[in-house]
Amino acid sequence: MNTGNTIFSQIMDFVSKYEFSRVVEKYRGNYKVHKFSCWDQFLSMSFAQLTYRESLRDIEACLNAQPNKLYHMGIIGHVTRTNLASANRNRDWRIYAEFAQIMISHARKLYRDDNDFSIELDNTAYALDSSTIDLCLSLFPWAKFREHKGAIKIHTLLDLRGSIPTFVEITHGRIHDVNILGTLIIEPNSFYIMDRGYLDYSKLFQINKNFGYFVIRAKSNASYRRLYSNKIDKSKGLICDQIIKFTGQLSREKYPDKLRLVKYRDKEKGIVYTFFTNNFEISAQKIAELYRNRWRIELFFKWIKQRLKIKAFYGNTLNAVKTQIWIAITIYVIIAIIKDKK
Repeated sequence: MNTGNTIFSQIMDFVSKYEFSRVVEKYRGNYKVHKFSCWDQFLSMSFAQLTYRESLRDIEACLNAQPNKLYHMGIIGHVTRTNLASANRNRDWRIYAEFAQIMISHARKLYRDDNDFSIELDNTAYALDSSTIDLCLSLFPWAKFREHKGAIKIHTLLDLRGSIPTFVEITHGRIHDVNILGTLIIEPNSFYIMDRGYLDYSKLFQINKNFGYFVIRAKSNASYRRLYSNKIDKSKGLICDQIIKFTGQLSREKYPDKLRLVKYRDKEKGIVYTFFTNNFEISAQKIAELYRNRWRIELFFKWIKQRLKIKAFYGNTLNAVKTQIWIAITIYVIIAIIKDKK
């Protein structure tokens, strides 16, 4: 007979209760709380994520089915639908967002030399993208999207080494992706890989001024002149590698500096990709490979939507939604840490 810890307890052993308590204290999360602490809330919601519970009533019924095991799981408070609903509605979501960032920092250290990232590159490489989750506008009136439809967007900056999310912003559906680009704190010498939905020349120029690098798909209507061309190996799918300057009035004003244009043909898909980048040092082949690795962020969104509970929510308030999503991201990071420890 197995008399050891439950699987859930073994997973939660990778979480520092001390660090969690420090964040709770910072936001006074347990102020006037007697029966159901932030730690109880975090464990209950983490259990719901790992076991894909359908509702607060489902969480309550499942956890209370064997009450003698709750203490061994670390849950001391009384798990009820009312306590969970109240905690998700009222306790500051920033507690769980900040704690997720602590876990993210631990995970990134473990994946600093990720062997799955096959590109020989000393720089950090990030992929930026968003995923939309449809909501019922009558139940989530703050989640503006269309006239009769609600939605939220999860804007994510993913470290391609380890596929660890380093920045997450949760907004209503009307926020355009490119607006998030202006909120990023640019790390010097890091690469930011984006689709053309983020193409804003003034914001790209800010990345350039902050000594960051970008790789972004170009739009077909871009006006520019070629200054000179670099040698390429056409056998690897490269079409051209050029140094350019914009000639359009607005584009020239917003990005007055030189740029590099790389064209690459994907032989498997038969698609020609055109990239803009402000890095003139690495090879054109690496530019194409960096963009190809952008698929990791698509896999990240697919993974969390299929295996965690973020497409349906246990509460209707913005605070409850953000709490649930940040706890889900924490679970994703914990699983990444466990994977590295194997």
